Amino acid sequence: MSRTWLKWMPAVAVPVLIASAAVAVPLSANAAVNLPTKTPAQVLALAAGEKVTSLSGTISQTSSLGLPQLPTTGADASAGSALELLTGSHTARVFIDGSTKQRVQVLDSMAERDLVRSGSDVWLYDSKKRTAVHSTLTAPAAKSTTQDYVATPDQLAAKLLASVDSSTSVSLGSDLRVAGRTAYDLVLTPKASGTLVGSVSIAVDSETGLPLSVDVFARSQKTPAFSVGFSTLDLSAPAASLFAFTPPAGAKVTEKAPKAETARPSTPTSDAAKPTVTGTGWDSIVALPAGKDTASATSSPLFGKLTTAVAGGHLFHTSLVNVLLTDDGRVFAGSVPVAKLQAAAVAK
Repeated sequence: MSRTWLKWMPAVAVPVLIASAAVAVPLSANAAVNLPTKTPAQVLALAAGEKVTSLSGTISQTSSLGLPQLPTTGADASAGSALELLTGSHTARVFIDGSTKQRVQVLDSMAERDLVRSGSDVWLYDSKKRTAVHSTLTAPAAKSTTQDYVATPDQLAAKLLASVDSSTSVSLGSDLRVAGRTAYDLVLTPKASGTLVGSVSIAVDSETGLPLSVDVFARSQKTPAFSVGFSTLDLSAPAASLFAFTPPAGAKVTEKAPKAETARPSTPTSDAAKPTVTGTGWDSIVALPAGKDTASATSSPLFGKLTTAVAGGHLFHTSLVNVLLTDDGRVFAGSVPVAKLQAAAVAK
């Protein structure tokens, strides 16, 4: 899992975005399912061979990480809104037709936020703020997908399955029915006893191999700490009109210039500036040296409300991830107890 942690390690607000890496909805089995017998290896192969390119559906996400209620008004409101997907329940509609046509509608109370991509054109619309932002993707950014806005079950499952190694026990649970489709329950269980993660459950569509839902269980909880899954799903191509966006009358439209490509430095970045990983698998620890990135995390308006003072620094705690920000500005993160992070900080 160490490569996954590094990929998700953010440059800003490290504690929050590391926690959002593990996203996952309780699996719904509303009728008995009895699928042909397969081995865990065969279900892994089924998921690896998934080739679904078009779909439309509704995704539900729930979170039970033990985070406090986030502010919606006042000075902390803007920072709180960036963290809202880590708390409570959320619903989004997703429409995909190939790699260059995508639409996501995040449904808020009495409002919605839309991401619409058609080719190189991308629109972000917020009905509550009545703002629309248009940008044009450059060639290097052409692989951007809905996961930049909301993670779908298959996107999250792909990251998890790509990191399966000898540190993980792979088994099968009972057959399931999710979003009206039958599925195998692929269960990933860490072999290490020193991790906060109890198991990960992935519902793999029995016909296509498409992951339909992902549940991440903490050792300390009987219900999923994070869940994401389809509640409705149609694998036919969505109507082309869904990917054509025109800003509503009265919306404030902003044109966002594409990011210019930056040349790679001719000399390698020093090791001191890079995140480092100690350990392997589920109980590995990522360390980030002191610098402007960690300073931006501690300067967040919500830093004091989301962290607790502990020996050696401040702790951001969830049921799946602990993040220690030391007094000297370093960051240690992992799905491990805080004592392991403190020990790693002293060892450095």
